[in-house]
Formats: sequence, C-alpha cells, structure tokens
Amino acid sequence: MNIENKIQSIYDNLRPNRYGLKKYLIKDNKKHPFAIICPGGAYGKVCSYVEGMPIAKELNKLGYHAFVVYYRTNEKAIYPNPHEDLYKGISEVLNNKDKWNLDTDKWSLWGFSAGGHLVSSYCTLDYDLKPEVLVLSYPVITLKEYTHKGTLKNLLGINPDLELIERLSVENNVKEDYPPTFIWNGDADKSIDPINSKMMVKALNLSGIKYEYREYENVGHGVGLAKGTNAENWLNEALDFISKL
Repeated sequence: MNIENKIQSIYDNLRPNRYGLKKYLIKDNKKHPFAIICPGGAYGKVCSYVEGMPIAKELNKLGYHAFVVYYRTNEKAIYPNPHEDLYKGISEVLNNKDKWNLDTDKWSLWGFSAGGHLVSSYCTLDYDLKPEVLVLSYPVITLKEYTHKGTLKNLLGINPDLELIERLSVENNVKEDYPPTFIWNGDADKSIDPINSKMMVKALNLSGIKYEYREYENVGHGVGLAKGTNAENWLNEALDFISKL
C-alpha cells in the first residue's frame, strides 16, 4: 500500500459518517471567491481523500477560499440524506460569508465521481441555494444503463424506486436555469463510463447552457489533481471557464 492509500485508509477510518464541513480559508483578511467541493466514493465510503484537501489547497494557491462538504455515506447514504447534507453545507458557508471574507459572485460547486452526481443532481432539485457555476470531474450522471452500480445501490437501495431513478438521472432533468458547467473525464476511465459525461454534455446543449467539456487521453478514474497526466491542467482550465462567464 502506497503512502497516499495509507492516508486514505486512516482518513476513512477516523472520520465519522455524518455531515461535516472543512474550511480552507486564505488568511489574508481579504475577500476571495470560493468553491464548495464534494469528493467521491460511490456514496459508499467517507469520500475520497485525493478529491478533498489537495483540491482545496490548490484552489487556495490560486486565490480561492475552499470548503469540503462531507456527506453521509454507506448505510446512511439513502436519498435524500447526501443532498440534505450538501444543502446544509452550502447554507453554512453562505451564512458566514462576511465572517469568512467570501466573494459570492460566481461561487462554484465542484463534484468528483459520485460527488459529481451529488452536485449535478442537487442542481435539478427544488433547493433555494444554487451555485453560479458547476465543475464536474469524471462524474456519475445517469442512474440508468450506464450508471455505476455501487453508486446506484448506495443511494437508492437494493430495489430502487423507478421514479427516483428518473428524477436523479441528471441527463433527464437539465433545464434552462441550470448553472454553466465545466465537465471533464479521462478516456481510460474504467470505473465510470465516459458516456456519463457525454450524456451531460448533450443535455446541456439541448437546454442552451454554457459549458466546456474536456476528455483527456490515457487518464483513468479518481485522479484528483491529475498531476503527471494529460489532465494535469484541468483545474486551471475550470477556473478559466469561471472567469470568462
């Protein structure tokens, strides 16, 4: 087991399976834009280490406050628990915008893998707090044929309700008020079929939503910052997309 996996294992074993919010603030007493991050893990474990803290710290270097939302997983992941935890996290962040020096213009919501499903489906539901921009990294989008089976099982149980499958398959529910979206995946992803991202791109196109899509060669799943791969510039490209809006 390499050092990164050891850290992940320790991290998963220590973090309680309940809502949590981790702050990564730039400590210069100045206002900064911010991002809220939802790591992945198929709704089955305490969220991927490489998709939380390293992303937040990289955003800090680039002038963004960052927050990582930890949502209920495994036996506590049954819908709507993760979505309610995300709403709670967004509420907590926005309620402290003055205390934490947050610039709320174009604030963004970032999701990885199943965390990508969480944030993208959240934006189709009737919550009153929505991001200005979405950033989706190798996301689960559909809960139908091309879904990740573990994600579906953990979120909706062994015998999922067909109406919920439809409601939470994001490609079916993108409307004209959906946030502009940056989305990417690797073409060598063996965990989440890249067709998920392509389905999302089609849905964004049909609804006239601004988006940018990247597919990087020879990049697999769960790579986080993707240093040393063809996707290593994805985070800067996402921030460029946000800045152009």
